[in-house]
Amino acid sequence: MSPTRSKTRGPGETVLRDLLTFDRLLTGPVVHLIYWAGLAILALAGFSVIGASVGVAFRGASWMGWLLAVPVLVAGLLAVGAMILIWRSFCELYVILFKVADDLSALRRAAEGEVAAQRPAAPTQSPPGGL
Repeated sequence: MSPTRSKTRGPGETVLRDLLTFDRLLTGPVVHLIYWAGLAILALAGFSVIGASVGVAFRGASWMGWLLAVPVLVAGLLAVGAMILIWRSFCELYVILFKVADDLSALRRAAEGEVAAQRPAAPTQSPPGGL
């Protein structure tokens, strides 16, 4: 006789099952990590723009160098700001796509459950003839 297994699963079993099957997609949290990593890289780009504008100002060593540094700073920070918005929109797009996939799988499970509930039960009567 085999021991009976309980229907409840522990948290370790659920995580392992999620990793081994594709019932629940794990890409959503990964996209969040990628977003923060990309945002850190863009912050470094912003600091490099500031450094480049200071370098332009000191290289000129006159008021003309300082006048040239201002448009470099403004254009660079505007470009970094645009890149941040574009990066955010791409990451949001990926999160939305994976949430849609999760919602579709939940709808599929619900539809399969309704179809299973609507099926008539198999007759439990014994066939005539007495077997």
